[in-house]
Amino acid sequence: MEPFVDMEEVEEWLAPLDYKMFWQETARFELDLEPRASCDAQIASKSIDEKTVLFVLKGMARLQLIERFGLRPRAAMPWERIH
Repeated sequence: MEPFVDMEEVEEWLAPLDYKMFWQETARFELDLEPRASCDAQIASKSIDEKTVLFVLKGMARLQLIERFGLRPRAAMPWERIH
C-alpha cells in the first residue's frame, strides 16, 4: 500500500516537520538527499540557515516521493476520483 494518495498529501505531511523531525520521518524512504552531516555542518558554519536548508530538503523530498509513487494532483471534485 502506498503511503500517500496524492501530491497534496505529501505536501501536507512535510509541512509541519521541523529539521530534526524531517530526518526521522523521511529516513524510511531512503531518499537521495544531501547527507545530514553535511547539512548540519553548513548550518553550524552559518553559511546557510536551518530554515533554508529545511525548505530545500522538503522540496527535494516532495519531488522524489511524488515521482516514486506516481502521485497525481488531488481531484478537484470528489466524483473525479476513481476508487
